[in-house]
Amino acid sequence: MSLLSCNKLEIKIAEKLICQELSLRINAGENWAILGMNGCGKTTLLHSLAGLLPSQAGDILINDLNLSQLSRRQVAQQVSLLLQHQEDYFPGTVLEAVLIGRHPHIKSWQWESDNDKQLVLEALQLVGLDDFADRAILTLSGGERQRVALATLLVQQTPIRLLDEPVNHLDIHHQHEVMKLLSGNSNDIANVFVLHDVNLAARYCDHALLMPGNGETIQGACSEVLTPGNLSTLYQHPIKEILHQDQRLFIADSH
Repeated sequence: MSLLSCNKLEIKIAEKLICQELSLRINAGENWAILGMNGCGKTTLLHSLAGLLPSQAGDILINDLNLSQLSRRQVAQQVSLLLQHQEDYFPGTVLEAVLIGRHPHIKSWQWESDNDKQLVLEALQLVGLDDFADRAILTLSGGERQRVALATLLVQQTPIRLLDEPVNHLDIHHQHEVMKLLSGNSNDIANVFVLHDVNLAARYCDHALLMPGNGETIQGACSEVLTPGNLSTLYQHPIKEILHQDQRLFIADSH
């Protein structure tokens, strides 16, 4: 089932062409990686798919409904977005921060229920922050704050998850724990990850969208798209592939 799709999408920002004639179908159970050099427009594309930025041409569909015809609440019940950077302007607890993820499912002027709070505690446990519910959000490290953001995304319980650098600020252990948690979560969910680590994409994603930066895109199964030739062109640096215990690894070639 196609959860998120776009047809002949064109996106520009400050006269920079991000993508042109992009047609994409993201199905339930799929994990997509968006890869490209800094400044190619990965975040802009992700924000456009979430309905936060307009496109110049084409359509974005959520469950075959045009994104432009949906209310923000309807979109938020279907699409969750993890931002690249987390900003906390007001003091509060971790529990209060994560409860924000439940707001699309709560009616106006309605308080969060005990069930909402239980979902928060379960999400915090999944990201390894079992005892952090009462911690002040402003006291957290960058990695801890990133995992709080991931817990917020989990309690939103959307079938489509758009994640901009989800392993930002995380050590190697937590990078893999988070990617395993998200990519193996459910056959009813589609994940779209903006990643900088090609090896995380190769290990945890089944599809990839490459953005060379000229408005063109390359998309398909990771087994077909992630090749030394494509990646060398994408990153403007020689990339070599090695095979280790049936796992494909890509390294920068020094020659």
